[in-house]
Amino acid sequence: MKLKTALAIAGSDCSGGAGIQADLKTMTMNGVYAMSVVTALTAQNTTGVRGIQESTPAFLRQQIDAVFEDIYPDAVKIGMVASSELIHVIAESLRYYDAKNVVVDPVMVATSGSALLKNDAVQTLIEELLPLSTLITPNIPEAEILSGRTIESKEDMMAVAKQIGDDYHCAVLLKGGHSINDANDLLYAGGEMTWFQGRRIDNPNTHGTGCTLSSAIAANLAKGQPLAESVQKAKDYITGALADMLDLGKGSGPMNHAFLLKEIE
Repeated sequence: MKLKTALAIAGSDCSGGAGIQADLKTMTMNGVYAMSVVTALTAQNTTGVRGIQESTPAFLRQQIDAVFEDIYPDAVKIGMVASSELIHVIAESLRYYDAKNVVVDPVMVATSGSALLKNDAVQTLIEELLPLSTLITPNIPEAEILSGRTIESKEDMMAVAKQIGDDYHCAVLLKGGHSINDANDLLYAGGEMTWFQGRRIDNPNTHGTGCTLSSAIAANLAKGQPLAESVQKAKDYITGALADMLDLGKGSGPMNHAFLLKEIE
């Protein structure tokens, strides 16, 4: 049996709802063999981030080399990378191995509101990682940081998505939510705009939604699906995971990544 493969390069979430843990669950449930490179250990739960212990640049490079030299990934998802040094290592490695189907979730702020990206790393992310991306998946606050513009309407979303995509020559999935345009997302790719209508789920437990969406898209791309189809299927998956109404933790809890599995008694 030959499974398609996907690699998640991101931080670990010890509470299991976001980061590498969410990536692996999501990729598995979306039908690919999942691998991981850990950029940082975090001490966090549904109420916030307590501490971050970064991987060293040398060890990060060793992890990436170990994966690419043995099981070449059909897609790569990149999540939390907190420092310029680590972003540089990742970008250099992606170029060296000619990585395919690179999906970048520019994680800057956790669902709980905790900052996850150092200020100097933002510019390195923009200069080195975005131009290597097949797709980037910013939310409203992240897109405002990347573009230097305020987003307050559907028209603002369209203008900012086009600006980011044209500036860095990558497709952009600008996620709605954040009280703008309900749960509708905008894909700007190849000069064309496509809206994806979302069904807002009345579920306060949204820990790891960004990680999950980008990982599902990467899994679909790894299987050879077109970009728009990959996005739609990923949105359908995350809607199902939220609609399962898992309720864990004292803060913004995780969704049920394995909602498609029936309980084994």
